[in-house]
Amino acid sequence: MERGVGVDFGTTNSALAIVEPEGNPELAEFARADGTVSPTFRSVLYFKRPDGGREIAEVAGQRAIDHYLSADEPGRLMQSLKSFLARRDFTETSVLGRTYRLEALIAVILRSVREESEAQFGPLEAPVVVGRPVRFVGANDLEAEEFALARLRASFHNAGFPEVIFEYEPVAAAYHYESSLDRDELILIGDFGGGTSDFSLLRVGPGRSRDARDSILGTEGVGLAGDAFDGRIVRSVVSPVLGMGGRYRSVFGKELPVPTWIYTHLQRWHHLSFLKSPRSLQLLYDMTREAFEPERFEALLHLVQNDLGFELHRAVETAKLDLSEEEEAAFRFLDGPVQIEERVSREGFEAWIAPEVEAIETCIDRLLEKTSTPADEVDRVFLTGGTSLVPLVRALFVHRFGVERIRSGAELTSVASGLALRSLELKRSG
Repeated sequence: MERGVGVDFGTTNSALAIVEPEGNPELAEFARADGTVSPTFRSVLYFKRPDGGREIAEVAGQRAIDHYLSADEPGRLMQSLKSFLARRDFTETSVLGRTYRLEALIAVILRSVREESEAQFGPLEAPVVVGRPVRFVGANDLEAEEFALARLRASFHNAGFPEVIFEYEPVAAAYHYESSLDRDELILIGDFGGGTSDFSLLRVGPGRSRDARDSILGTEGVGLAGDAFDGRIVRSVVSPVLGMGGRYRSVFGKELPVPTWIYTHLQRWHHLSFLKSPRSLQLLYDMTREAFEPERFEALLHLVQNDLGFELHRAVETAKLDLSEEEEAAFRFLDGPVQIEERVSREGFEAWIAPEVEAIETCIDRLLEKTSTPADEVDRVFLTGGTSLVPLVRALFVHRFGVERIRSGAELTSVASGLALRSLELKRSG
């Protein structure tokens, strides 16, 4: 008996769902170190050489994080690989002396998702429907979009998925939402991931056309979301403590400002390893030696040399989540010479992320304008993805559409469930 299979490969978390004919979507469950299971799989990789040998061990998901945190010897932790798909300047990287193409790195994650899911469900019937953002991070034209999509397809093929069909992630979220409807609605879907914010305007419900494409009025996207919000916290709270805005003397005795590109890398913790190149490290050594406030650069050097990007990211994420519930949160990151303890207000955080929220609002305006849809004609707004829980983001939709029209739920898994439903629909239609 055929069943639908959907895979949501996310910047931060991934998920897989299946659905039997006449049934409801069922999510794969992924094991955690503490013996519990989770419906999401962390899109993280860790590489190490066991016992100092020559072979490289590749670990994905929550186990990758567990290995990283308990490691006695240095390894390499990697995350947010989806954000690099549109970048032609990132084709491969060296990990512990071995060269990996981006598609091979992503395939390690997807292979683990597939193998753990097949242990639960048995072989996954092709074709599998895979989510894709409306606009990939860094894709400024159609050529870049096609380039990113081709790399994502190759990654799935390398992971053992022989045939995939792509569907927009917000469209998949609409399938999830539609499964509970008994009447037709015009709905705006907002899907907020780690790297992208995507929107679709669709007609859903039992009376819609069975051809999903006839139901889509329009799509729009912008290449920013939760990671960009994290970056604002790093820029405002962390970077000043680590020397941003400082000055140092060059080898010729000239007073120079600290390069801002260093802190651009710092804002994306998965970019922190770029600062470990010989040239970048030499610059950090020079600045530490010649800086007017050397202790700040000693702290920065400590962060880079010890690959503390993940720990920094966890501190940022904790503060951001706390600010979704409280008016003030504690930011705390203490490791050797890096000693940062500050109170962060929601008001301050919202001021920092205002440009990103404005870009999201502009994206929604474009969608409504190009579909000639007044806001008051939208019956429902369904929000999914972790960033949809940020109060300022939610307030944007409440102000525009009214609180009574806002719906949400299954923020991290609704896309996977919707992809499985779309897969079943395609198989039924032949």
